[in-house]
Amino acid sequence: MAPPTVTTRNAFLPYALPDIGEEEIDEVVETLRSGWITTGPKTAEFERLTAAYTGARHAVAVNSCTGALHIALAALGVQSGDEVITSPLTFCSTANVVVHLGGKPVLADVGEDFNIDPAEVERRITPRTKVLLPVHYGGQPCRMDAIMDCARRHGLSVVEDAAHAIGARYGDTMIGTIGDVTAFSFYAIKNLTTAEGGMATTDRDDLAEKMRLLSLHGISKDAWKRYTSEGSWYYEVLFAGFKYNMTDIQAALGIHQLAKLERFIETRGRYAAMYDAAFGDLPEITIPRVNEGLRHAWHLYVIQLNLEHLTLNRAEFIEALRAENIGTSVHFIPVHLHPYYRERFGYRRGDYPRAEGIYDRIVSLPLYPKMTPDDVQYVIATVRRVVSDHRKRVWSHGQAAVRSRPGSH
Repeated sequence: MAPPTVTTRNAFLPYALPDIGEEEIDEVVETLRSGWITTGPKTAEFERLTAAYTGARHAVAVNSCTGALHIALAALGVQSGDEVITSPLTFCSTANVVVHLGGKPVLADVGEDFNIDPAEVERRITPRTKVLLPVHYGGQPCRMDAIMDCARRHGLSVVEDAAHAIGARYGDTMIGTIGDVTAFSFYAIKNLTTAEGGMATTDRDDLAEKMRLLSLHGISKDAWKRYTSEGSWYYEVLFAGFKYNMTDIQAALGIHQLAKLERFIETRGRYAAMYDAAFGDLPEITIPRVNEGLRHAWHLYVIQLNLEHLTLNRAEFIEALRAENIGTSVHFIPVHLHPYYRERFGYRRGDYPRAEGIYDRIVSLPLYPKMTPDDVQYVIATVRRVVSDHRKRVWSHGQAAVRSRPGSH
């Protein structure tokens, strides 16, 4: 396709921004004026709405996706000596929560879609394996049929890290109801934000009850009810729980963000399609692979740089975009490359070649509803210009030729 006209941009385009409207602001103000600002009726309402949206029987609101993963694994009884299989291409918290419980995160390499490869999961199951922890990278669901089949055959539980995937579907099934527990993130840049926050959904009554207890010190009654006219001062500690509860201030944001989520996902998908159309003809860039039979939530739009066709490296590409006032990011440094995991578990480069090969080449471009179509076109034009300016030339028979590009001569 012909590249869009390149224009200069004086204001910096951040990698991500939340889309907060007057409805959220009014709800937060009402909450502040109500006198009930911690876990209370708005949190309960947000839980009810999230359960209804995902189709889950239960939703437990917490302070982060990390907290949701932690209470999910704790409720499933993960303890010292247990192994939890997860992806190396994820944020460190996915593995950290396993370590917090005394378990060992066992990594299984990813496929071309950046999601954990079910065949690699199967290879790493041992008698110590307790839970499978797939990560829906970027908002694209993992191959859950294969993962659930593997779990059933080996008698394992499944916890889905859906930090990127609120609103995604696997076939006709909403993410949030497939595994034993699903953990969502509502961090500031996620598809739905409560500034900080998360949610654990499940269809299992026993897990919902235990996660709710674990999320607030392990006490025997809803803490917020102790201070209402129906409450009692008396409570008992049933488990050594955590302080992971969501506040009503956060839930006030979430109630209206959830109501806008379908529109947010539609906008993200439309912008992702614009990127696909703009970069699909460039041999220097590989666009995201999207599997059939699902709905991608498009939290991330991640390109791979085919560096063998370029005269600059990934860091220089990022800096070239920054010089044109475009923010980017990298998702993620693989877990096994971090010093802690290398030193604690003996991981090293070469252990997960697919994840490493992806990491070395990926760049996350801006993708969020607060962008305008002109913003997207500016990113497109700038990326294409940077690629054009740094395209490797192929020398043949003493003549300089440019590796295939539209309009080259």
